[in-house]
Amino acid sequence: MTTEPAIDVRGLSKSFSGRKVVDDVTLSVGKGEIAGFLGPNGSGKTTTIRLMCGLLTPDAGEGRVLGHDIRTQGQQIKREVGYMTQRFSFYEDLTIEENLRFVAGLYGLRPEGQVVAETLADLGLTSRRRQLAGSLSGGWKQRLALAACIMHRPQLLLLDEPTAGVDPKARREFWDEIHRLAADGLTVLVSTHYMDEAERCHRINYIAYGRLVASGTVAEVVADAGLTTVTLTGKGTAEAARRLKSMAGVEQIAPFGNTLHVVGRDGESLRRAARTVAAETGTEMQAAETSLEDVFIKLMSASEDNMS
Repeated sequence: MTTEPAIDVRGLSKSFSGRKVVDDVTLSVGKGEIAGFLGPNGSGKTTTIRLMCGLLTPDAGEGRVLGHDIRTQGQQIKREVGYMTQRFSFYEDLTIEENLRFVAGLYGLRPEGQVVAETLADLGLTSRRRQLAGSLSGGWKQRLALAACIMHRPQLLLLDEPTAGVDPKARREFWDEIHRLAADGLTVLVSTHYMDEAERCHRINYIAYGRLVASGTVAEVVADAGLTTVTLTGKGTAEAARRLKSMAGVEQIAPFGNTLHVVGRDGESLRRAARTVAAETGTEMQAAETSLEDVFIKLMSASEDNMS
């Protein structure tokens, strides 16, 4: 017996003022999966998320979210989805507990006091329940927003760049919570700019200029990119970078301290160029693994070329 995906949309398109923001996007997310949604600013991630949760109607395309039709059953989708927006949207002059009581009232959750208490405990907020939301740090505001999103026990969590502006420790703790929730059966679609967060997803989807250009596990997306990567290490990396810029096979050059990260699609030409420059500059060349960041820079550049 095949289980229906939590998200199954096909050919989604949406335009605003004649500009196509989402262009023929097809996406599937399995139940209990953490799916990453990646792309540069303005790529269409937020609009796609809003189309899937019933906040916007697509110009074209169809699909189902949690078994509900995205065109005709938006209200049912909203009741079963937790949506965490980019902007902190709670009352800053209310306490954590008061904000959660307000949200519980909107959902009609009963008994309200018990639901709020359980949510506070579940997200580690009990000791801060009387603290004003406006006085919270970015990490604690994020935790409050997550608490409000899950208190009605949704089946799907849509997170729109939830860790923007949050320190690394708070980001890691947030992701620990996401994996805990997913282990209990919650499906998560999260948009992010951070490569370390993308690597914590079961599958990733990359969108650029409204079009989905890559999808799969991290290993699959990296392999499909067909890139070769080498490093040059030593004191002569600045001169090496200058010489490599004009050589065949070299598409990306990125310095990391005394190491130069060199990437290209033509592996033979890339290695030939790197060996030549390494010998001329006294640096040491080694083969390296292609990173997810390398792949995304390549995908972004290819998308820009297609748009021009």
